[in-house]
Amino acid sequence: MPRRLLTLTAALGFGLTLATLGGCSGTALLNASVPHRTFRASTAIPYGPDARQKLDVYEPDHVATPAASHGRPVVVFFYGGSWQNGNRGDYLFAGEALASRGFVAVLPDYRTWPDAPFPAFMDDAAAAVRWARDHAAEFDGDPSRIFLMGHSAGAHIAVLLATDGHYLGAQQMSKRDLCGVIGLAGPYDFLPLTDPVLKEVFPAPLRAASQPINFVSGDEPPMFLAAGKRDTTVDPGNTDRLAAKLRAAGDSVEVKHYPLVGHALLVAALAAPLRVFAPVLADSARFIDSSAAAREAEQHHDDSQTAAAAPSNVYPLRPVKTDAALAQSSSPSKCLRNDGARVDGSSQMPKNARANTGSSNSPVSRSPE
Repeated sequence: MPRRLLTLTAALGFGLTLATLGGCSGTALLNASVPHRTFRASTAIPYGPDARQKLDVYEPDHVATPAASHGRPVVVFFYGGSWQNGNRGDYLFAGEALASRGFVAVLPDYRTWPDAPFPAFMDDAAAAVRWARDHAAEFDGDPSRIFLMGHSAGAHIAVLLATDGHYLGAQQMSKRDLCGVIGLAGPYDFLPLTDPVLKEVFPAPLRAASQPINFVSGDEPPMFLAAGKRDTTVDPGNTDRLAAKLRAAGDSVEVKHYPLVGHALLVAALAAPLRVFAPVLADSARFIDSSAAAREAEQHHDDSQTAAAAPSNVYPLRPVKTDAALAQSSSPSKCLRNDGARVDGSSQMPKNARANTGSSNSPVSRSPE
């Protein structure tokens, strides 16, 4: 059997198993197939006092940091689970996928319903992003190139952080601190609610504030929004409606609909055995690379502009005339040599000559203010 057909058959087996088993069983199967040579993991790092406020960091292994770079792009990945469940350890395959492309991946847990209805999980997510920025350099990451990424409920969290700026604002950050956002099968415009549990997750007085589409204002970071055409869990129309709102506001957004891909497979396609189903990882990596390069070029331009506009610390020296030039002056009695003597041979120093002798009033000796 040809090698490509073997790979496709194996991937199909993984995909069918994932679709059948779902949940932890499916992700455990994916994680068992993860190659461990591509990353180094630091696990169970606290970013807050609650037991759920911990995260894992995946660093690329054997992947050189690009020359002339301040560090690698950092991707904070939020998993889904209807805002009710989930565990960062189930998404080792996502951390490995991002690290294999040269990114630092940060996977946080966050509090969920019933212990923490909206907006508590948003506060946790913002705190995790602040941690990622503050500690990026410890993992060879660039704190100025932070990306958010999420699937399903995690995509909702990522995009709401990027549209409603008050969550990051509470962490002394802003939308401007984000280099880009990747949303996979996210619910961004999902009112009215019909599910009784979701009505408890999102209390009635706060529901309008839970919709990312309501906060688009034209200052959002670039976004890559993806959905599977066979998704029956989250209507792909959420992706299209948000994209239209972003474009109307002048934001940069790219949309991709993957044929033959459902809700779970969209994120599972990040895993090595399932990448043949959809190029989700390749498309996400391209978006991250291009957005990170644009941010780096923008910073370089800003630095150049700042340097050009900065006042010089060196005061210009007045050119010194030679004796011959001074001798040709029409008023030789008012021209001085460097030693302060008059060109007519007199050794008397005029009263105003003191300005050129290095006194505290001299432009040469004055310290910059």
